[in-house]
Amino acid sequence: MIELYQRISINRDFPEYQLKKGDIATLIDIVPHPENGEDGYILEVFNAIGESIHVIIVPQSSVTPLKPDEILSVRSLAEV
Repeated sequence: MIELYQRISINRDFPEYQLKKGDIATLIDIVPHPENGEDGYILEVFNAIGESIHVIIVPQSSVTPLKPDEILSVRSLAEV
């Protein structure tokens, strides 16, 4: 389980939020599913200079913990 306030990687595209697989977000809360389905994660997404640009809810399976052998990169939101 990922701890609150940890940075994670999104493992699929969310075009409705201009987010792509591999984008980084911060886990800010966990929302239990009301009918014993998959829990939701509330994520805050920041731009490259640290400004908050989205707060979204995604299924738990849509995120992956960051690993020490990964490197961050930058892309433009206009690329979506």
